[in-house]
Amino acid sequence: MTILETERTILRPFTPDDAEEVYAYCKDPRVGPIAGWKPHESVEESREIICTVFSEPNVFAVVERKTGRVVGSAGFTAARGAAGVKSLELGYSLSPDCWGQGLMPEAAAELLRYGFQELGLEEIWCTHYQENHRSRRVIEKSGFQYAFTENLKDEFFPERPTCFYFITREMWEKRGK
Repeated sequence: MTILETERTILRPFTPDDAEEVYAYCKDPRVGPIAGWKPHESVEESREIICTVFSEPNVFAVVERKTGRVVGSAGFTAARGAAGVKSLELGYSLSPDCWGQGLMPEAAAELLRYGFQELGLEEIWCTHYQENHRSRRVIEKSGFQYAFTENLKDEFFPERPTCFYFITREMWEKRGK
């Protein structure tokens, strides 16, 4: 079981016991829609997400050190990288009461280290919907380079511009980690 630590967060696997804390931030309509999913409607729905989506390898609960509370999620999913290149996509969400505190850039920095040093990735991708300026700032602070914008749609939301970014291991190493 992988546990990653930063100065103010612990990134650890989710457990079904996290459902109430996940629901507390995932029911907020400011969180899901800007990340591509509908707000959670119940603790049971959050528990189901924990047991399916959040149970994938390299997906972590973002735990605030000072409170011990689950305040977000962060981790890797399949990426659209070039054929033959070992790459994953970084995704994340965070409770609105933690926005603007630098917790997600801190967690993202540790996930980049983990991805390049421990998973042996060659590149990491990250996306945000064009209107999601907070996510754009996390991506920029993390050293990703803009690649392109494409209109995407999913089962919950109409087509909308999605901005794609990447960072290679070499780019990350040059930043001084």
